[in-house]
Formats: sequence, structure tokens, C-alpha cells
Amino acid sequence: MCAEPRQPQPSASLYIHVPFCRSKCGYCAFYSEPLRQHALDAYLPLLLDEIALWAERLGRLRVPTLFFGGGTPSLLPPDHLARIMETLRARFDLAPDAEISMEANPESAGPEFLDAARSLGVNRLSLGVQSFRDEELALLGRPHSARQAAEAYARARAAGFANVGLDLIWGLPGQRESQWLESLRRAVLLVPEHLSCYGLTLEPGTPLAEGPEERRTLPPERELAHMYLHTGELLEDAGYLQYEISNYARLGQACRHNQACWEGRDYLGLGPAAASTLGPYRWTNPEDLDAWAELVRTRRIGQHQRETLSPETRAQERLMLALRTTKGLDLAEYRTLSGQNLLTRHAGIIQALRQKELVRLQQGRLRLTRTGMLVSSSIIRALGFE
Repeated sequence: MCAEPRQPQPSASLYIHVPFCRSKCGYCAFYSEPLRQHALDAYLPLLLDEIALWAERLGRLRVPTLFFGGGTPSLLPPDHLARIMETLRARFDLAPDAEISMEANPESAGPEFLDAARSLGVNRLSLGVQSFRDEELALLGRPHSARQAAEAYARARAAGFANVGLDLIWGLPGQRESQWLESLRRAVLLVPEHLSCYGLTLEPGTPLAEGPEERRTLPPERELAHMYLHTGELLEDAGYLQYEISNYARLGQACRHNQACWEGRDYLGLGPAAASTLGPYRWTNPEDLDAWAELVRTRRIGQHQRETLSPETRAQERLMLALRTTKGLDLAEYRTLSGQNLLTRHAGIIQALRQKELVRLQQGRLRLTRTGMLVSSSIIRALGFE
């Protein structure tokens, strides 16, 4: 009698949203709440219940990557983090080589927190530095100084973190290219494994976007273009490989969690405002602690803003996400997903983009050049992403 074929163990990356901040930064549009002890104490048991609910539904999910984002995850008390990690390991199968990332702010990444995080298995730290110029940090509403950022980095190394990334923002109001490159060079001198360099976007409703005009006038387009192109050149010379529009890493140190998202793999989001995509389904938890809590308590988590992704939507998103990466879009994979030959359907557009050296065709993949990444949104829309 033939044995039944074994079903593969379900696998998904996990994202945990920690929605607390000491204060709201001027540019931030992510969901967060002011840090209050009663809210923090209520958050923990609800998060543990949400983990348990998904374990009941999905079984022993294999977890290749886990990412704590926020908000400010480094505001979690060590005993809270210990309870979360204990519950995750009891309910899911964290891969032996799982990448476990934690976002942290310099002012809250103290020795006690860093030692606890490292001992609990966190093996990748992402420090939200944003700038190494104090006047720019004040403009952004960051509560730390450049010196404190460097000290936090030193504490992370002392705690045993061998994989540390720094987040930086360029293109600030009134910023000159020389000032941005000065900040970037100070980051490189620390020799982190990873650098995320994001161009500032003024999001509606944020303090920076609603402030006085002189504090929200971004540098001219030409200067922004120079900042971006010279960022890539400087980091390449320093040994960092660009693997996505805004992300650079030393060889073998790219963020596996973000790569999984850009490659369209399944991910499960836990906590208020966290998004999930499992198979053809997508949902986003409410951006409100009380509304999220109600869904957890009534076991209706996963129903908020739930949608079924059509094959067309999945193909469009694959195109958009893949073209953000330096690997580019696998044209054969796209044809399987969409039923369309991209090179035939958009032959004229692709030929024009190649002539302008904005895209390259290599080994069955369509890639944006670094100059093409400057206008990635326009290129992606032209190729069919709506």
C-alpha cells in the first residue's frame, strides 16, 4: 500500500509591529502611539493571543525570518521580549538559521535591552540613525544626537551583534549634496554590515509636511538625482552592494526578511497595523490599538481589509517589487504568472528605455540601471503596474 505523499510544512516570514514611540518624528507616517505603561501592558497579552490564534489556524508554521518593526521595538521591556520569543518558539518552528531582526532607536537601545535581545536570539539590528548631523536630526524631530547614534552602534557591537544596519534619510529640506555625503561617510566609517538610504517623502498629515514652507521645501530635482547616484558610487567604492533601490549591504549581508517580501513570498503580520499576505489572501490589521484588540478578543483577526488577490494583481505586484531590486524581473516567471510576454507587449517602451540606458536585458531578466531607479515609479507604471 502506497504511503500518502507528505504535504510540505507551511512557511512564512513573521513581522511584529510594536506600535509605541516616545515621540512622533516629523516625517513619520507609520502607525504609532505615545508610550504609556498601561497600553504597553495591554499589548503584550493581546499579541501573545494573536500568535496563538494563528498557530491554531496554520499549524506549526516554519519561520525563516522574523522582523520586529515599529514604532520603536527597542522600547519593549526585556521581560516582554522574552515572553514574545518564548511564545513564538512554542507555537511556530523558527528555522535554525532564522534571521531575527529588530529595529531600534539610538536613545532607547541601552545595554540592558541590547544584551537581552541578543541573548534571546535577535541576530540582526537596524538602528534608526537617519543622519549624523545634529541640525538635520532636529529638523526630523529625532530625539538623539549624532554622538548618541555612534554610541548606540558601539553598544550594539559590545553586546555581540555581528550584523548591524543603519537607516539614513537623504533629500531633506535645505540639504545640500555635500552635507548628505558627509553624513553618509560618517556612517561608512563605522563599518556596518547594511545601510538603508531612503529619500525623504513628505507624507500628508505628518508634522514636516504640514509645517512652514521653508521647512518642507525639498532640494531641486537635479540635486536629488546627484545625491542618489553619488550615494551608490560612494557605497560601491566602500564595499557595499546595492540590492534594492534604497538598500546596500556587504556581501552576504542583505536583509533576508525584506528580500522575501520583494520576492513575493508569504508573510504574516502581527500587531496593530501589520499587513499579511498568505497565498492569494491579503489583510491589514486596524491602525488602532482598541480595534485590533477587539478582533483578537473575538477571534476575528485576519478579517480586516481582507481581499483575494487576482492572478493579474499578483503579476503586477511581482513586476513592481522585482524591478525595485537589482536582480530585476524574471521574464519567464512573469509570463507564467500573467500569461503575457512583457517584451512583446511593451516592445516600444522597453526599446526606448534601453536606448536611454534606464533598463538592461540580461540572462532573461529585465533590470533597472541605477539611473533607471531614479525614475522607477514612472518606468513601472509604463510597464503596466496600476
